Amino acid sequence: MKNRKLHAWLWRWHFIAGMVSLPFVLVLAITGGLYLFHPKVVETKTEPWRELGLTDEAQRLTYQEQWNRAKGVLKKPLSQFQIPEKSSESTQFTAGRFSHKTTVYIHPVTGAVLATFSPKDSWMYTVRKLHGELLGGKVGTKLVELVACWMVVLILSGLYIWWPFERGAQGVFTIRWRQGKRIFFRDIHAVIGFWMSGLLLLTLAGGLPWTDVFGAGFKKVQKWTDTGYPKGWNGRGLTSIVQDKPLTLDAMVAIAKAQGLPGTVSVGLPKGTKSSFSVSNKTFPLSEQKMLHFDQYSGALIQEYAWSDVGVLMRGRMWVMAFHQGQFGAWNWWLMQGVAIFLTLMSVGAIVSYLKRKPTKKLGVPKQPKKFKVGVGFVVLLLVLGCLLPLFGASIVLLFIVDVLRKRKTKAGETTLVRSL
Repeated sequence: MKNRKLHAWLWRWHFIAGMVSLPFVLVLAITGGLYLFHPKVVETKTEPWRELGLTDEAQRLTYQEQWNRAKGVLKKPLSQFQIPEKSSESTQFTAGRFSHKTTVYIHPVTGAVLATFSPKDSWMYTVRKLHGELLGGKVGTKLVELVACWMVVLILSGLYIWWPFERGAQGVFTIRWRQGKRIFFRDIHAVIGFWMSGLLLLTLAGGLPWTDVFGAGFKKVQKWTDTGYPKGWNGRGLTSIVQDKPLTLDAMVAIAKAQGLPGTVSVGLPKGTKSSFSVSNKTFPLSEQKMLHFDQYSGALIQEYAWSDVGVLMRGRMWVMAFHQGQFGAWNWWLMQGVAIFLTLMSVGAIVSYLKRKPTKKLGVPKQPKKFKVGVGFVVLLLVLGCLLPLFGASIVLLFIVDVLRKRKTKAGETTLVRSL
């Protein structure tokens, strides 16, 4: 049998944390499901400039000439060229990274600048901002991180609270739909939560590396343990031997194609006279990704990195982040869409179940068990979680301080009352 006082104590805090977090969880679930459509939305948005329907016989400008046409279109220098996968496509040059990235589309026959596109030019950018920071900037980002941390605790505590020690194995598989709406929605929340718990934890693991506090700490651990990208992965510290003329982009593309890399292949453009060309590919599985650096004058290979050269923490981080975004194929996309849908159902189930059980004109917060002290093992678990999830740890310390002050105030009030009597 369970420790019933621990059960009651956990249930109280699970309830309070759930009620505070629930609105944010719903926003994260809905926006997360929507953002999975981001690649398709961008593909549809850029199709008029990207897919031109050109034939193989069309007379094209050289890649070098197209690069020259693209230079100066943006205020920031171009950093990357994507090798076209189909002869019917336009040519793409990119400046910047991540949400600050801007792509220039060049017509390969006329050399005309067809358009420029940034992630900010799509309504999906607003969805992303809602999902990542609730449109609240740095404060919103930390609030999302805090909710994600408490979701980990909600999942772990929910598993203990719900574990069907009364219903047995039947409670794992069945939802009671004939015993009233409260029981029905309570079981929707609990049964779905049980089966989704592991997947939800993995999904949260894929989102936490983007956060400010946990993400920054994780990067520091990678640096201390030398388990991130190799130092020269991005070409820093690698130099070309300066000669009269650098290679043309066409010559570099020929070298890149000769590497036989799978997926979408891009050429990193030199930033200065001594920097190098880089060739990388985006593909799944991640183990097939490579990064190669070439002398921009001779075309000689300066440095080659395979996925096995990347540190174990970075490999794990990139895997869970790609999984979080549904990038491993249709199965992964549908799995993440299922997480978003079922998380929404779980949240709605919790709300309806609460409203059905809530006493009139009262919040219905579960009572604190009397004369209960948390065991050492549980304190150790909280300390471990607090260290792994710093914002959760900070919130626990704050709650502890508030609780101590509340008890002192209550005790002082009782003492005053006794004296007055």
